[in-house]
Amino acid sequence: MKITDSVHIDAPVERVFEVFCDLDSTPTNVSGIISLELLEGPAQLKIGTKWRETRTFAGKEATEVMWVTDYEQDVSYTVDAESHGTHYQSVYLFMPSHGGTRLDYRFTMTPLTFGARLMSIVGLLFLGVTKKALTKDHHELKVACESQA
Repeated sequence: MKITDSVHIDAPVERVFEVFCDLDSTPTNVSGIISLELLEGPAQLKIGTKWRETRTFAGKEATEVMWVTDYEQDVSYTVDAESHGTHYQSVYLFMPSHGGTRLDYRFTMTPLTFGARLMSIVGLLFLGVTKKALTKDHHELKVACESQA
């Protein structure tokens, strides 16, 4: 399963990148996140930063461990996670655009086990819910970027 999105944010790339990479402020900026615990590395994302995030998803609490696997300051970063036999990857790309920033986002779910492949069929039913949650997260981060610009 793959979800892509693009958002225009009326703030400079450096500011947008800083807000999106600031784990300390994420629970304040993103209403769906209940708690975030830093496990390794700095709270301002870098390669190797690892954290445990608990959020509300589809009316239930879900906790996942995530880590940064690729990072280029003010340009892009990639976050990976594995859970229940599935690999998750989120790629963020930041580009100057029309006096602000264009954020391109790609989220993929890849089943790694037979059970996960079977469940991925059911997972298609949650595609809309997942996209809605990600869009809400990005909108809330956009508001944080624009209010602090």
